[in-house]
Amino acid sequence: MTLLKEPDFGTPERPGEATVSVEVDGLAVTVPEGTSVMRAAALAGVDIPRLCATDSLEPFGSCRLCVVEIDGRRGTPASCTTPVTDGMSVRTQTPKVEKLRQGVMELYISDHPLDCLTCPANGDCELQDMAGVVGLRQVRYGYEGENHLDAEKDTSNPYFDFDPAKCIACSRCVRACGEVQGTFALTIEGRGFDSKVSPGAAETFMDSECVSCGACVQACPTSTLQEKSVVALGMPTRSVVTTCAYCGVGCSFKAELRGDELVRMVPYKDGGANEGHSCVKGRFAFGYATHPDRVLKPMVRDAITDPWREVEWDEAIGTVARRMRDIQRRHGPGAIGAISSSRCTNEEVYVVQKMVRAAFGNNNVDTCARVCHSPTGYGLKQTFGESAGTQDFRSVAEADVIMVIGANPTDGHPVFASRMKRRLREGARLIVVDPRRIDLVRSPHIEAAHHLQLRPSTNVAVVNAMAHVVVTEGLVDR
Repeated sequence: MTLLKEPDFGTPERPGEATVSVEVDGLAVTVPEGTSVMRAAALAGVDIPRLCATDSLEPFGSCRLCVVEIDGRRGTPASCTTPVTDGMSVRTQTPKVEKLRQGVMELYISDHPLDCLTCPANGDCELQDMAGVVGLRQVRYGYEGENHLDAEKDTSNPYFDFDPAKCIACSRCVRACGEVQGTFALTIEGRGFDSKVSPGAAETFMDSECVSCGACVQACPTSTLQEKSVVALGMPTRSVVTTCAYCGVGCSFKAELRGDELVRMVPYKDGGANEGHSCVKGRFAFGYATHPDRVLKPMVRDAITDPWREVEWDEAIGTVARRMRDIQRRHGPGAIGAISSSRCTNEEVYVVQKMVRAAFGNNNVDTCARVCHSPTGYGLKQTFGESAGTQDFRSVAEADVIMVIGANPTDGHPVFASRMKRRLREGARLIVVDPRRIDLVRSPHIEAAHHLQLRPSTNVAVVNAMAHVVVTEGLVDR
C-alpha cells in the first residue's frame, strides 16, 4: 500500500441548483454557479499551478501563480478568485501566462533556501512541485535564500517546528487557524520581503493562543511548519485510513507509516465527521502506539497466582477459546458475555456483538457507554423513533440559533466545536445554558446572545419549562 493522496480542487465547492457551462483549454465543463475558474478547470482535468489556494480554505489570490487568460477580458486574473460565467472561455497555458508564472516562481525561489535534498519535506513540498510544473530552470535574483531574513527556528511547540526561513507568506496557515479552527492565533507581520508569519503578540508558538490542532501544519505548502515526528523519522511511505476514538466525533485519519512505524496522523478530507480537520488529540497524541511499555505479545497464565508468560497468537487464541467452552459447559451458554469500550468504533462493536451471538449463542452484549447514555438513547427513541441524533455535523452550517446545554464542545468535541464556531461567526445566535462560563460565552469573534447560569442539577427542570412554553404557546413545528 502506498501513500493515499487526496485530490485538491483549489477552492471550495459552491453547491447550488443553477449551473453554467464554460470551456477550459478547449474542454467543456458544466459547474454550479459561483464556482471558481480554478475549480472548474480541475473538474475538467486541467490543473492550474497554485500555492496559496486549497479547497479547504476560501480563495485568497495572493500567490499570483494561478493566473489565466479569459477571452474577452483584459489582463490575467487569478483563477482562484474569479468565478466562472456562462459561455466563458479560459486559456491556462498560453506563452504569456507561462512566462508570468515562471517570473513569479523565480521570485519565490530567490527568497527560499535551496536545501531540498536535506529538507524533511523533500518530495512532499508544493513549492518544489510548482517549480517543476512551471518549468523553472534558473533564478536570477539572489541565491539559496540569501535575501531572506536570518530568522531563528521556533521549536517551542512539542509537536511541530516553525522554520520562518522557509516561509513564502502564502497565509494558508493564518487562514486555516481562523477559518477552520477559529482560534486566530496567527497573523502576518511586515510587508514585502519582511513579511512573516507570527503567533500573534507572543514570541513563540508555545506562548501564543495556539491549541496545537495541526490545521496550520496541514495547510502549509512547504516545510515551514513540520511535524517533529517527520523530522525524526523521515517521510512516510504508506497510509491506512482509520478512525480516532478519543471522543464521540469519530474523525477519520490517514495513519501514515514508514515501514511498520507510525510517523504521523493526517486528518482525512473525505471523513464525514471532520472533513480534513483535527484536534490536538487525534493529530498528535499517538505516542501510545509505539510506547516502550506497550504489551507487544500475547500472554497467558494458568492461575491468577501464576506469572504471565509470553506465547504465540495461535496458543493464546486457543487457550481463550478452550476456557470459554469449559465455562459454558459447566455453567450454561448464558455464562459468558461481552462488554465493549466506548472507545471502540461502530465496526468493532458490531464484530463484538456478532461474536457473542454467533459463537457464544446468547445476547449478553453491553457497552460501558450505556451507563451514562442509556437515558439519552431511551428518550430519543421515545421522541424521534431512533436512539441517536437526527442530524449530521454538516447541519450546524444551516442553523440560525444554537443552544448548548450542559456541555463544553471546545473541550469535549473540539472538531465539532470548530464547525459550530464558524457558523456563529457567520451570524447564528448562541444560547448557553450552563452553570459554568465556558469559552463559548465569550471568546474571539464569538459572544453568546444569552448565558443562563442555572443552578447545578436543574437542567431537566429548565428543559421541561422550555418544552412547556413551546407546547402551550403553539410553537411546535409540525
